[in-house]
Amino acid sequence: MGQLQPTRYMDVSNTVDVSDPASVCLSVLSILDSSYPDFDSALLSRVFVDFERLYRGEFPGYRACDIGYHNSQHVLDVTLAMARLLDGYGRVHGSAGVLDAELALAGMVTALFHDSGYLLRDEEDRVENGAAYTRIHVSRGARLMEAYLPTVGLSRLVGICTRIVQFTGYEIDPSDLIVESEREHLLGSLLGTADLIAQMADMDYIRKCREELYEEFVSAGIAGGEDDAPAEELRYYNREHLLRSTPGFIRRSIEVRLDGYFNSVHRFAAEHFDGVHLYMDAIQYNCSKLEAILFAKDV
Repeated sequence: MGQLQPTRYMDVSNTVDVSDPASVCLSVLSILDSSYPDFDSALLSRVFVDFERLYRGEFPGYRACDIGYHNSQHVLDVTLAMARLLDGYGRVHGSAGVLDAELALAGMVTALFHDSGYLLRDEEDRVENGAAYTRIHVSRGARLMEAYLPTVGLSRLVGICTRIVQFTGYEIDPSDLIVESEREHLLGSLLGTADLIAQMADMDYIRKCREELYEEFVSAGIAGGEDDAPAEELRYYNREHLLRSTPGFIRRSIEVRLDGYFNSVHRFAAEHFDGVHLYMDAIQYNCSKLEAILFAKDV
């Protein structure tokens, strides 16, 4: 399957086209240049270019992204959310904060490559698409960063990037994640938070769950067709089952991960927007909308 091209897609604030890497890069650099005066904008710009090449299938050894949910638009949305969280953190803590420009760079690079484990290498022709690696995509992405970062002069960030990327996945329980410092844990929590709030706040989240995420779960072997006998590992029997499970997933994600493991660092998004928590407002709206749709089907 060839690359799936996202249509024009606006972020939660309706100000940034998160289907366009150049637009997101410009917005991210504007945010971080004001928050972190020593931020290396030129280097991050280079990484954005390589990210785009990778997802387009123009990066040596890799095929274009061939799945519709964890695609480049999702990654760019997460990357923008990460920049906003870093800015909000900086506004609250200022020079007394533990995150400096170098750590901010590590967080942004990891955001751009956090889902790169879904991408297939040229020789991987025995699977239907990249979603087949859903269960192990985080560790695959860590290996990609381990190989890529030294090629752009970022060998020094390999350790931290390959550790904090685990905050975006479910391969390892967050309470068991190994980091080297409290500030590294904070950075990982911001990254894991960005990944969750960006997707759950997406204006098209419900449709994407039903159509695109479900198809990825089928490829991963954790969802099946409506008439299929449920396998032992099957989590979702059909699209309806996935949708009916989604409000619970949203609430658990907020309670257990966002407010629990990640210590409510999502609040820094509200600081970025001068007190308005656009992400959480959109998440609550999506949850209420989905519950109304499901209730109407039961009437």
